[in-house]
Amino acid sequence: HTVESGGGLVQAGGSLRLSCAAPERIFNGYAMAWFRQAPGKEREFVGSIILSRAIVQYSDSVKGRFTISVDNSKNTMYLQMNALKSEDTAVYYCAAADTMNRATMMIYGYWGQGTQVTVSS
Repeated sequence: HTVESGGGLVQAGGSLRLSCAAPERIFNGYAMAWFRQAPGKEREFVGSIILSRAIVQYSDSVKGRFTISVDNSKNTMYLQMNALKSEDTAVYYCAAADTMNRATMMIYGYWGQGTQVTVSS
């Protein structure tokens, strides 16, 4: 499974970088993604990256503020979050999709335990 880290408390307008470490067999899959879940809300897609092509996509709510990257030498995916807002407060999870079909259908697995991000206004 994946292991997220880097969460914390930050003021609105600040930045955080989350990390997601994964075993090599997961990093050799098709795609990885970040999701988040705020209290009382459903889990929300944040963004994803096709590992072999470094093609990324983001939800409209984070586009222009968040950036996904990977370090293949460390089998780690990152989520750089800038210009944070109070509505970004959530538990952030990373997950992986083994195949293109699974990624296209948003069928992700290998969920981590999540890391809490709290943005104070």
